Amino acid sequence: MIKLIRQSVLPHFGIEATEAKISALGNGHINDTLLVRWPAGELVLQRINTQVFKTPQALVSNADKISHHLCAKSLQQQYGLKVVSPCLTQEGELAIDLGEQGFWRAISYLPHSLSIEVVKSAEQAEMAAKAFGHFASALSDFDATQLEDVIPQFHHLPGRMALLKQAAELDSQHRLALCRHWVDYALSQQALLDELAEISPKLPLRICHNDTKINNMLFDKRDMSSMAIIDLDTCMKGHLMYDFGDMVRTFCSPEEEDSTALDKVQVRQDIFAAICRGYLSELGGVLTEEERRSLWLGARVICLMIGVRFLTDYLNGDVYFHIHREGHNLDRAANQFTLYQSLLDQEVELKANF
Repeated sequence: MIKLIRQSVLPHFGIEATEAKISALGNGHINDTLLVRWPAGELVLQRINTQVFKTPQALVSNADKISHHLCAKSLQQQYGLKVVSPCLTQEGELAIDLGEQGFWRAISYLPHSLSIEVVKSAEQAEMAAKAFGHFASALSDFDATQLEDVIPQFHHLPGRMALLKQAAELDSQHRLALCRHWVDYALSQQALLDELAEISPKLPLRICHNDTKINNMLFDKRDMSSMAIIDLDTCMKGHLMYDFGDMVRTFCSPEEEDSTALDKVQVRQDIFAAICRGYLSELGGVLTEEERRSLWLGARVICLMIGVRFLTDYLNGDVYFHIHREGHNLDRAANQFTLYQSLLDQEVELKANF
């Protein structure tokens, strides 16, 4: 891939291939992300996974619109974080489509930035939740219908459950026997779907990040303050309860999402409380009463749904998420279902934070 980048991608950005240093960046599940440095500058280069993002031009267009809106807010001193912006090609385009060799785009790199994989303290959780809340608040006056759905029905739990059931029935990889108990567990959560069907129609559509993992908020490593919200690939119209839920999913466990130490996977109550404080400090005056009440639902839905997605991919032969070992997606699914159960077990204590 490095040879392809040097010969066919970097020239579009006016970068001399022989001067560029290319290294992997981050550990995303979907796209290939690299840091490109050369004497005159640096940027982040990504090959978009077009099996996942079937309309990649919509993806880069959405990100460009959001970037412009946030930059305007920043100039008005209404947005206090740095903005990750697209780097145009020499032809003035947002991306390069090389057909079978990939769909490539570049975005600005923020020096002194640092990402973390596991939240270590309530202070980190509150800071990151406040940053994601600030991001959502700054976009609250942006018409959500201007963005295209790059992954239709991305956070649609009934559809995800139907795909799991279909994958289990097909059992194309003969893996069902290894995970039947988790399939049965997931499909038994019908009450959650009923609650979702009742509440969702009452919620306004807003621009959502849709991937509010802790590693999508960059810290400034010079003082560990919040620097930027990144990875705008899945920004679409939706309900903010899902952004809140993904913070709960990715902040609250002391273990990474693929940890097999299930006895240690649990929702840390102090971290959950910190997420509520940080997020609501920025969005308290923006959210409707129905949205505020929906946050607890969003936490449960996201934990269950991500587990369902990992499990479905495992049954289908690991075709969606990058894996690094045999059974990786099954490990991830078990981890997420364990975290979901921890939410249920601590409902009274956790709901007190609202």
